Amino acid sequence: PVDHLFASTIFLPYLKELNLDNLTIASPDMGGSKRAYAYSKALQSDVVICYKQRAKANVISHMELIGDVTGKNVVLVDDMVDTAGTLTKAADLMMENGATSVRAYCTHGILSGSAYERLDDSKLEELVITNTIPKTHKSSKVKEVSVADLFASTISSGLSNQSISDNFIC
Repeated sequence: PVDHLFASTIFLPYLKELNLDNLTIASPDMGGSKRAYAYSKALQSDVVICYKQRAKANVISHMELIGDVTGKNVVLVDDMVDTAGTLTKAADLMMENGATSVRAYCTHGILSGSAYERLDDSKLEELVITNTIPKTHKSSKVKEVSVADLFASTISSGLSNQSISDNFIC
């Protein structure tokens, strides 16, 4: 048996500390809509979704916003960020549609190719990722949070036959 650990356990307390008013959670694509809904439910906020079409691999031909972000502080949530193309395009789309601010929270920061340049040129205020992929970051917008306590707590609970359910916020 395997239990998947979710970065929401780390990200949600961090997000709550920001005390953002008019918060809206967003998914940068349709595939992340369930994740976005879970965050919005935990934070009692609205949720919006981006719909994208690709011309070919890693090339977005069209992106639309489903929902209203006017006057909202938007938080994009995703499982990973590789080239940052989808994420930065989604952030820019949110701002073009009247968002007050846009941040992103992604579990795995691959950040390959021109990802750092895209991040720096985008309207994202910050990108918060975990340290599941160790690397030195080339953008002041990238903030890294540790998974060490989550892993340690889960391993310790498992070894002592204790419940690990406290490690699952959403």
